[in-house]
Amino acid sequence: MPDIKAPPEPDWYVKSDDVIEVGDVKLRVIETPGHTPGGVCYYGDGVVFTGDTLFQGSVGRSDMPGGDGRLLLHGILMRLMVLPADTKVYPGHGPDSTIAREKLTNPFLMGGLV
Repeated sequence: MPDIKAPPEPDWYVKSDDVIEVGDVKLRVIETPGHTPGGVCYYGDGVVFTGDTLFQGSVGRSDMPGGDGRLLLHGILMRLMVLPADTKVYPGHGPDSTIAREKLTNPFLMGGLV
């Protein structure tokens, strides 16, 4: 497609524990690569935006170029499942959930995590 321009270079790259502020909203960056290299989630005020990392009852794909299933699960277990149980999970698509629900019911996370 000859008419498509390459995207501009980013002004900066986010990394774990960076805080993004927009007005009164503050979101902490949580690195969760595996679905794609450089994948991140955003956490703040009792919610986490997980994009294509974590879904209600599922996890993101890791079978495309750059994906890594072990890395994806590691990030979910070590960085997302440690958030407070009542944290609302908002994935990139599909229904929302909570960390507690995913610990108990998500078959990819070995249901019953406490």
